[in-house]
Amino acid sequence: MTSATQLANILVVDDEENARKGLSKILAKEGYVVEMAANGKEAIESIRRLAFDLVITDMRMPLMDGFEVLREIKKMDEGIGVIMITAYGEVESYLEAMNLGAFEYINKPVRVNELKRVIAKVLEQRVKS
Repeated sequence: MTSATQLANILVVDDEENARKGLSKILAKEGYVVEMAANGKEAIESIRRLAFDLVITDMRMPLMDGFEVLREIKKMDEGIGVIMITAYGEVESYLEAMNLGAFEYINKPVRVNELKRVIAKVLEQRVKS
C-alpha cells in the first residue's frame, strides 16, 4: 500500500446499513479514511463539507438515487472518482453510469478483491491528474 492510498478519503453511500458498515470496515482495514452516508442527500452534504478522493455509491436508494448522486458529484468536482454498485445490474444503467462519468460499475454482492483493484485504479488515475 502506498502512502497516497493510505491517505485517500472515501465516502461509502448505501441505504442498507449492513452493506455500508461492512464495506466501510473493509476499506478502513486497507488504510483508507472512510466516511459513510445512508442516502444520497447525506452524501452530497458530506461532499460539500469534506474533500473526498472517491465515492462508492449504491444505485438504488430512497430520496436520491445513485445517478442523481453521480450528477451532483460531477457538478461539484469532476475529479472525484465514483464507483457505482448495484444488485440490479442492467446494460442500460451501466451505460448511463459510464456516460455520466462513473469510473466503474460493480454488481452486488461486491467481491472484495475486485473492489480493491478498482479503487487502486481510481486513486492512481486521480494522482496522475
